[in-house]
Amino acid sequence: MIDLYAWPTPNAYKVSIMLEETGLPYTVVPVNIAAGEQFEPGFLKISPNNRMPAIVDNDAIGGPLSVFESGAILMYLAEKTGQFWPLEPHQRYKVAEWVMWQMGGLGPMLGQAGHFKMAAPEPIPYAVERYTNEAKRLFRVLDKQLDGKDYIAGQCSIADMMSYPWSLASTWLEVPVDEYANLARWQATMAARPAVARGMALMADKQHARPPKLDDKAREILYGKKQFEKR
Repeated sequence: MIDLYAWPTPNAYKVSIMLEETGLPYTVVPVNIAAGEQFEPGFLKISPNNRMPAIVDNDAIGGPLSVFESGAILMYLAEKTGQFWPLEPHQRYKVAEWVMWQMGGLGPMLGQAGHFKMAAPEPIPYAVERYTNEAKRLFRVLDKQLDGKDYIAGQCSIADMMSYPWSLASTWLEVPVDEYANLARWQATMAARPAVARGMALMADKQHARPPKLDDKAREILYGKKQFEKR
């Protein structure tokens, strides 16, 4: 049994989708990031960067194994199951490239765009324009990669599971996906996969509109001095 420490966000959906696609049994351990549960000592032992998601594989060889960072988690689960990450080097590292692309680009840049557009306490037009334009650029990159392909690296892989939840940020960033025909087609293909739908329903009772409406306390926990305290 795998314990998934999560809250319903794009990064957590990556892992829940992968778990559903592979059929691995798992339980969800909620980590309410707006309430500061990511800073609790017990969680920091699993995820020292005070970020979810994280997993503990209680059936790992050699005893329970904890993994944090969504990309590392998906790589681990792919290796554990032999699914969604090809062994042939050319295909394997094509998938790895797009996993790293998502972690270094699509996720962080869309996150910044969303923050300055929806969560910043005061409007900063330069920041909104800067990160929204970068989001659009990244959508163009993904759209081009998907030209003539059903999935990012040819076959469905962890690269798709990494990027799909974040690609849906186009809605609350008000970037019409109909400008990116290949991206829109791929989103529909992913949404039609039953395991993806189940993964996206992670903690459905706790899901909020994207992005969440923050009160001052939640904003302080997520973006304020609480983040920078010595632990």
